Amino acid sequence: MREMSNPFAPTAYEQQKARTARVMEYVFLAMGIALIIPMLLIIGVIFVKGWPALSWEYLTANPMRGGAAGGIWGPLIGTFYLTVLCLLIVAPVGIMAGIYLNEYAPDNRLTRAIMIAVTSLAGVPSIVHALFGLGAFVAAMHMNKSLLVAAATLAVMTLPVIITSTREALAAVPRNFREACWNLGATRWQTIRTIVLPNSISGILTGVILVVARAAGETAPIMLTGAVASMWVEDEGWAKFTPYRLDEQFMAMAMHLNSIARDVPGMPESMKFGSALVLLLLILTINSAAVVLRLYLRRRKRW
Repeated sequence: MREMSNPFAPTAYEQQKARTARVMEYVFLAMGIALIIPMLLIIGVIFVKGWPALSWEYLTANPMRGGAAGGIWGPLIGTFYLTVLCLLIVAPVGIMAGIYLNEYAPDNRLTRAIMIAVTSLAGVPSIVHALFGLGAFVAAMHMNKSLLVAAATLAVMTLPVIITSTREALAAVPRNFREACWNLGATRWQTIRTIVLPNSISGILTGVILVVARAAGETAPIMLTGAVASMWVEDEGWAKFTPYRLDEQFMAMAMHLNSIARDVPGMPESMKFGSALVLLLLILTINSAAVVLRLYLRRRKRW
């Protein structure tokens, strides 16, 4: 008697789909590797060439002779203050705007137009934001080029990132959570404050991480609104940690790198790569702390 074929065996069409899925898996893996390898090579070159320049004196001394000698303390502390001030401006505004657009705004043409404008603003080149900051804050509002103006310009540039990440994080919270609170008599704000925000904070922090990286590494917006390549700053006592006022110009790592790479002849290569390495480590440190906090908050989610 002839043996019957297996009725559960995959058909030729199913086998073809499985082969196609495997091929696409390898294609996407190759694309991922093609993106990761250049990034690792760039980071590796920066580490290898910049590590010899790193020392305590290099990190704590101020630049001298236009950055050709000395250290990077002035630009380093300036970048820290610039990033923190930018976050203090953009985070409350962006988070509240995201809450309004997702929780309060009606689904109409105006709301959709606002979201299109926010998305479009995220794609505007940084030099355009620099010109906006120069025209709006310096020319129109008669503010001096300063740390505050540069931070406000970066805040405008990074605002779409915070709004979009906040809105997506809030939308990811199941609607059942809201309905359960409303059925118990909670107001909309009580629901947002006690249920929605705690369960979406990890997603909101994703936008904050992106803002930190972008704010610390941008050159064009701060070049036109307050950053300078070289200036004298206090390097003794408590004044060493507070060298800039909000209404004063300042130094920043991105501007410092641009200056020593382009305008300082005979600059040792190790000092150029050392500055790039410090900026990279600063961004990685802040981002790592935010990622750890995000993972901790993600584990506390109730769903």
